[in-house]
Amino acid sequence: MERNLTARGLVLALVILGGLFYFLPTLYRLGSADGRLPAFWEKYLPNKSINLGLDLRGGIYLVMEVDIPAAIIANTHMKAEELRRELGTAGVSGVQLNLGDSPDFELRVADAAKLAQTKEILAKEFPNLKIVAESELSLTLAMTDEEREYIQTLISRQALETIRNRVDMFGVAEPDIRPQGQDRIVIQLPGLANPQDAVDLIGKTAVLEFKLVEDAAISPEEALKSGPPPGTTVLFERRNDPVTGEEIKVPYLLRKQTLLTGNSLVDARVRRSDLGEVQVSITFDSRGARDFEEITGQYTNRLLAIVLDDQVYSAPRINERISGGEAVITGSFTPEEGQILAVALRAGSLPAPVKVLEKRSVGPSLGQDSIRQGLTAGIVGVSLILLFIVVYYSWSGLVADAALILNFPIILGALAAFGATLTLPGIFGLVLTMAMAVDANVLIFERIREELRLGKSPGAAVNGGFNRAFWTIFDSNLTTIIAALVLYQFGSGPIRGFAVTLTIGILSSMFTAIFASRLIFDLVLKYRKVKKLSI
Repeated sequence: MERNLTARGLVLALVILGGLFYFLPTLYRLGSADGRLPAFWEKYLPNKSINLGLDLRGGIYLVMEVDIPAAIIANTHMKAEELRRELGTAGVSGVQLNLGDSPDFELRVADAAKLAQTKEILAKEFPNLKIVAESELSLTLAMTDEEREYIQTLISRQALETIRNRVDMFGVAEPDIRPQGQDRIVIQLPGLANPQDAVDLIGKTAVLEFKLVEDAAISPEEALKSGPPPGTTVLFERRNDPVTGEEIKVPYLLRKQTLLTGNSLVDARVRRSDLGEVQVSITFDSRGARDFEEITGQYTNRLLAIVLDDQVYSAPRINERISGGEAVITGSFTPEEGQILAVALRAGSLPAPVKVLEKRSVGPSLGQDSIRQGLTAGIVGVSLILLFIVVYYSWSGLVADAALILNFPIILGALAAFGATLTLPGIFGLVLTMAMAVDANVLIFERIREELRLGKSPGAAVNGGFNRAFWTIFDSNLTTIIAALVLYQFGSGPIRGFAVTLTIGILSSMFTAIFASRLIFDLVLKYRKVKKLSI
């Protein structure tokens, strides 16, 4: 029996010390000016800490809108290019595409036989395109209604996941990112040191496109004055003047159609050239590598512009067919800009441009007020619980209070170990956990009272009370944990914070109520020779 008590006491001590050990980084950061741990701790010891949510710590609140019509037009242009390639493979040469700024396009062929062959290929290979108008040698095509609805849904989901991936790579703890309607996304980013960097990263469309530089009779400067020819557009490349250092814009006359996008991109890394210039090296998957090799083979000796978010980064000449699926983006950007670009490309390009509709900064003063009010409410609530237990259960209530207090290092250490985010609802979850911990002790104490009424000794009454109450406590807490898991799965940021603290608190309260309380009772009964329980 004595060996059993020693082992149980050692387990309880290790759990409490472990909780305090994992909670130390949080305490240190709260008292540190820069929030950084000592170097040895960062390197060798656990350094996760409890993160404060937007309502406590402050941060930024964004509402962003996805330009779905622009994405549909871009997808239509991609379908048009796929159709041109398929027709070329089938022997239909001389195809002309007229791409505009509308969700349809015109396809023109040389004779009626080729028009009939085009219709056959459309029916077999492109069921998601429909003919909206037809003339003697041309067709006006657009996406079917079903395809348009599918792309709208896909674009919304892809934009949400892409923004979430970018925020995760940026290192924001427990962001809250959720859709609002069909084309809006609400983003909450707690505790950012430089919110503008996150806004720049999230808002960067990162649509990587490869477009052919047009060999037209007019120059880009003339196209700017008189307007670009049909099917072309003028975009600019930023360069720094080597003499003055001023930024200059170099115009390029490009075909509107996109030969290849960054959807096939699998990696993007910052590196420096032999001359020390910052570059972003990109790598395509197997399909993208095949397309890139085909494009460079077809347009040898032509200029191929690398366009990102409607800005030309470089327009190298294709000297030969390029295999291997690798390319380099050069430009006049700093290492920090190159890193943001690489992160945006790795996380995936947004399927459409986005713009910030609303931006609010939540200041730390609001967070401090929330923390102070929440802590005050929590302290008052827990104090009333502790007082009630002592008044109602006399000296045995002190055992319940001791077990209740032991919850705090365990819960706070677990939250820190998981790097959880504490929100104002999370603080209320902790208070609710304390109340549920008392509920477990109430069940145990009432069972002990019943055993005592039957005339059993204090030791037998304690043993019977804990054994009879165990499954009741287990069942009630299990159902609460299941409800908390559902809240975590389907809830937003604050609700998920509440679910996390509630789940950890329930597991801790079960441990302290069943294990710690039982250990205290056994120690008292063994060493105090109690003949009558004060309960």
